Amino acid sequence: MKRLALILALLAGPLFAADQERLDELFAALETADETSWEQIEQKIWREWSDSGSPAMDLLLERGREATAQEDYRAAIAHLTALVENAPDFAEGWNARATAYFGAGLIGPALHDIARTLELEPRHFGALSGLGRILEETGHERDALGAYSEALSIHPHRPSLIRAVERLERELQGKSI
Repeated sequence: MKRLALILALLAGPLFAADQERLDELFAALETADETSWEQIEQKIWREWSDSGSPAMDLLLERGREATAQEDYRAAIAHLTALVENAPDFAEGWNARATAYFGAGLIGPALHDIARTLELEPRHFGALSGLGRILEETGHERDALGAYSEALSIHPHRPSLIRAVERLERELQGKSI
């Protein structure tokens, strides 16, 4: 049993480090990307985030996302709950479940899962964007601006983030703090 644990630890360490290294490279590239390359870099980041390292967990993520796209939030939450229970350190599982919870109108659980996503991957611009949307829709515009601005500092090219920051800055201009 100890030998198996040691083998798994040796295998997991370098693989995780390589994934983190790859993400670091992609985020550095995203920061300096031009108008023709940022979308490709963003797609590569999403692919990295979506790879749990386990075909079974990847299948749960895929099924959860498909159910969310079909607005079958009950099924999505079930798939994604199985995912986060079996892969609690997989940030994208938490992010996907946050999206499903939000779609189902379950704001508290969505916020909890966004927090866990950001705990595991602080550069998750998708989770920060989702947080901004929830905060904005619940009347917390200043906090939403903060979340969108943080996401924009990580991903300076996404038009929806740029528009959200500009819109909220205009709306909040002149309002008391």
